Amino acid sequence: MTHSFNRESPDRTGPGGIAKRPSHSPADSGPETIPPPLPPEQGDPLWMFQGPQGLRAGWSILLFVTLLYFFANVFGTLLSSTLSGLHVDFADQTAGSSIAGESAWVLALASTLVILARLERRRFFAYHLAGPAAVARFFSGLVSGFAALSVLVGVLAWGGWMRLGVASHDHVQLVRHAALWAIAFLLVALTEEGIFRCFLQFTLARSLNFWWAIAAVAPLCLWEATHPARHGAGGVYAMALLGFFPGLYLQKSKSPRSGFWMAAWVSSTAFSFIHTGNNGETWVGILAAGAIGFVFCVSVRLTGSAWWAIGCHAAWDWAETYFYGTADSGYVASGHLLTTTPTGSALWSGGTDGPEGSILVLPVVLLLLLALLVLYGRKRRHRAATTLAEHTVS
Repeated sequence: MTHSFNRESPDRTGPGGIAKRPSHSPADSGPETIPPPLPPEQGDPLWMFQGPQGLRAGWSILLFVTLLYFFANVFGTLLSSTLSGLHVDFADQTAGSSIAGESAWVLALASTLVILARLERRRFFAYHLAGPAAVARFFSGLVSGFAALSVLVGVLAWGGWMRLGVASHDHVQLVRHAALWAIAFLLVALTEEGIFRCFLQFTLARSLNFWWAIAAVAPLCLWEATHPARHGAGGVYAMALLGFFPGLYLQKSKSPRSGFWMAAWVSSTAFSFIHTGNNGETWVGILAAGAIGFVFCVSVRLTGSAWWAIGCHAAWDWAETYFYGTADSGYVASGHLLTTTPTGSALWSGGTDGPEGSILVLPVVLLLLLALLVLYGRKRRHRAATTLAEHTVS
């Protein structure tokens, strides 16, 4: 998975006479935020830019993309100049090159979120980075990601669709590569989860309905249809179609939670979309990227933060690239513990895409979702019931 979103309290008034928004039950809302000013009345020029929850989602996303790419270029240039001045030159597809490239994106993302948090009057960690037991959630995600990928590789080896071998490295090199790839994929996870499950999911969930979700998903499909050089476009179409009827049902039922699930549909489809620029991708691999992106959205809903998703994402990629030495989204990197060779039909083996391109990845993703529901679903229901009881008593 590597690429190249009540209960009212009494009215209160903040500093300067600015009225604060009603508070919400922790069971129904995300991390605590700094309430934005009351929105201007319709007819006021600012009405187009500011809504009931602050800066309108569309403008927020546009500003986010602009700032992210601006800072990515700035930090990328600074890091490149620094490494060049130190005469450090990393070969392609190595842990060092990945760390250098992803560091610029992480710095860019952090800078962008700091600015947007100030403009939207939120805390930095409000973008799905706050929540109970964040460290435990992160390590639980690490274990889950490694276990899920190991199950997939084990099934492929058992079925004869993959041959495993041992790479020839000395022990010092093995430890060094293991540590460097761990850093690299933690940065990858922070970047991708920070964009899709933190900012995008949080922002879209604020005001997205079915028709706006269609307006967001349709251009992604149109782009794929008009750019035949992209890889695995069928996976994007499949993600768009899979969310259509559930989204329509939520719209018709007027579910109060529909915003979150509409956002999950859009962010997961977008997550599959960005992977179609990778060489070696297949429609199964692209669909798998979107499907696991949706699982990560579910984890945000169940755990209250994106830390489980960050850990799972990092461990999945680390196991795929370093531990088992398979292709990852079409790329085969250097410096890995084991070696793998796909055999037989690409539909079963994954071919050039790696294990993510095997049709068997889909039941593994489903298994990961079920494990997540078993692990955290009951805890969330218990937490919601406890919170409701506390509010009832008070």
